[in-house]
Amino acid sequence: MSNTADSHEAGHGTPETGTTPPRSRRLRPARVLTVGVFALAGLLFITSFNTARGTNIRTDSSLLKLSDLIHERSHKNGLLDESNATLRDGNEVLAKRTGGGSSKAEEARLGALEKNAGTQRLTGESVSVTLNDAPPDATAKLPGYPAPQPDYLVIHQQDLQAVVNALWQGGARGIKVMDQRLISTSAVRCVGNTLILQGRVYSPPYKITAIGNPDKLQKALADSAAIQNYMVYVNVYGLGWKVTEDGTVTLPGYSGTVDLHYAKPVE
Repeated sequence: MSNTADSHEAGHGTPETGTTPPRSRRLRPARVLTVGVFALAGLLFITSFNTARGTNIRTDSSLLKLSDLIHERSHKNGLLDESNATLRDGNEVLAKRTGGGSSKAEEARLGALEKNAGTQRLTGESVSVTLNDAPPDATAKLPGYPAPQPDYLVIHQQDLQAVVNALWQGGARGIKVMDQRLISTSAVRCVGNTLILQGRVYSPPYKITAIGNPDKLQKALADSAAIQNYMVYVNVYGLGWKVTEDGTVTLPGYSGTVDLHYAKPVE
């Protein structure tokens, strides 16, 4: 009895025969985990292949970056603006040939409205302001000022708006930012260190040209509190600032769409 009990408790045999039972064919946990890892790796490989379609998904040049798409759309908008301006000029020529069904008084009134709206070319004495980012390795050039933060070294939307507002305040009859004429619905907006104006993207330096009395325009720039604050960063950190009188220049007419785009409530 004792020998049988001892053998059963030790697990080395059965009570009846005392022989060792065959080992059960169960997969070990480590083996199951290994099979699962290989299966998952295969699934990821197939998914990656289907996504890339045989191309290098890291370096394939057909996959454009967001910045590439923005510049591509900006270039396309510029071409559309030029095409729109050509068509508008053609319509005006045809209208003059056919008489347009309007009197001379009506044509004069229409011409005055187009001039005020900025859709016609404008010639006169001008003042230009050029803004530029500071050098990336700029340091404080005057004592008592902290080391520059990246935010201190780039042109911001508020800087461009300050110049445009000051020029309007100084009696500007027309303003051009880069190569585009501003109208009443134009919005000067910056995203990062780039300017987005009427669907087109620009990088610094930014040039703003205004037609008007040069003395009044210069005085308005000097009197602007926002520009005076900007000049602190010019003197301390080296932001770009250049004002020139360019003599008589001609600003282009606005050639973009005049349709207003606004949000509408969901019905």
